[in-house]
Amino acid sequence: MNLIEAVIFSIVEGITEFLPVSSTGHLNLVRVLLNIPKTDFFTTFEIFIQLGSILAVIFLYGNIVLKNKEYWKKIITAFIPTAIIGLTFGKFIKNYLISNEYITLIALFLGGIILIFFEIFYKEKDHHIERIELITYPQAAIIGIFQSLAMIPGVSRSASTILGALFLGTKRNTAIEFSFLLAIPTMIAAAIFSIKDAYFNFSTNESLLMMVGILVSFIMAIFTIKWLVNFIKSNSFIPFGIYRIIISIIFYIFILN
Repeated sequence: MNLIEAVIFSIVEGITEFLPVSSTGHLNLVRVLLNIPKTDFFTTFEIFIQLGSILAVIFLYGNIVLKNKEYWKKIITAFIPTAIIGLTFGKFIKNYLISNEYITLIALFLGGIILIFFEIFYKEKDHHIERIELITYPQAAIIGIFQSLAMIPGVSRSASTILGALFLGTKRNTAIEFSFLLAIPTMIAAAIFSIKDAYFNFSTNESLLMMVGILVSFIMAIFTIKWLVNFIKSNSFIPFGIYRIIISIIFYIFILN
């Protein structure tokens, strides 16, 4: 992987991490387009650059979280199911699922259909939860289970957590904000385990690529988060569902078939 390819991957990561379209799925598809081999470093790189996106969340929401301990109680509660499932199936997922483009396309396609149908029938009510601190601990744990589905490439961590929160009766802004914040412990843990498995055995060039990747994904994630918060005020997730279906079909016909 060269510097230009690292920048491309990081741009894709920063844009797609918090949109309900699957960042891992898109990174996998970009890898195929650029004909980059599935090496241990690439697998580590695509997880490690997520730290840039996490720094963007901390930059935008850190002050709010520090002032409200209830936020962290609910976030940690939601993180626990993901941690347990990740520890149990982490190696299998990393070795057999993350870079499987066919699983990615199937998940993108089916996820798009689910998004569209969910939005058709979903109606936000006045009594729905409008603040994270009002989410109960059982609800937070269930949202964490929904997030665990995103270990399958193409599912989308953002989509699964947002839909899970909406299904449990939160308002859109609350679901999106909770999804942003839940990403912090989840993606930091994924990066730590990825680095541990690599035994810190990175060359100078590889270390440079990861540092550039973090910076680029950080910048792109800031713009994406701000855009999504404004977009969802007057729009549904249906456009993302349509996009997922279209991109999966096009990619299958013209690239994999």
